[in-house]
Amino acid sequence: MTILNTITAALFAGFVAIAVTLLIERYGGAIGGILGTIPTTIVPAAAGMALATNDTDLNISLAIVPAGMLINGLFLVNWKILPTYFNNTEKIYTTLFTITIISLSIWSLSGLVILRIIELGYDSSLSSFEIGLLGQSLLVILGVGMSWRIDSTPRGKNKVNKYVLFSRGIMAAFAIGVAVWISSLGYSLLAGLASVFPAIFLTSMVALWISQGPSVPMGAAGPMILGGASVGVYAIIAMWSLPNFGIFLGSLIAWFLAVILWSVPCFQFVKWRQSILN
Repeated sequence: MTILNTITAALFAGFVAIAVTLLIERYGGAIGGILGTIPTTIVPAAAGMALATNDTDLNISLAIVPAGMLINGLFLVNWKILPTYFNNTEKIYTTLFTITIISLSIWSLSGLVILRIIELGYDSSLSSFEIGLLGQSLLVILGVGMSWRIDSTPRGKNKVNKYVLFSRGIMAAFAIGVAVWISSLGYSLLAGLASVFPAIFLTSMVALWISQGPSVPMGAAGPMILGGASVGVYAIIAMWSLPNFGIFLGSLIAWFLAVILWSVPCFQFVKWRQSILN
């Protein structure tokens, strides 16, 4: 059953990874960034972890998700800011490689720090809900700040290469599959962090950079941080809904509430900021 759960979660994550790129390409960085970051891969990841472990360990894994999305936010900040420090005359792939290495290094270091902070939080008798809420609050502040002034977010003019799309689906599937597998081994905190590894964000940025140039991924970064906070909302709600309503109904409740309470307002917020600045 654990193997089946892992494979199912991984395949769904791969499908979503491809869909996110197509949404951003079609609707532009701002709107596509919101639509492409509604809770998706977290749904099979949380369900898989719920089936693989008990409620207490599940909540520990879910508690780190908002903080993990905060780290992903810092990851995306690099893609918005770092390209401005490179000259247009520099080779596009050299710049892409450099930014990828820097952003992944920052994500890894931040992940180690976050894990330690959360361990200290549990040692200080904080609950999983309180830890999740703290991480979510910081994530919201970052998302609003990075989306307050939205730069040009053009739609893509070129089609993303199908091999690039396929490869990013594979990366996302692998990341979520590993998260569910780690959860089944009893490493709840590590599983929670692995479930939000920026496979989709990374492959979105790389695929869009290669096919559209830097402007589209740079424009998508802020809205993706803001929209991605819906994953944290889902995780916090799932702490309550999954144990009380089961995997299927609990997942539906958490998803609909996250979309209604976060994704829809974020969509309107981004449209409002665009109308003011453009």
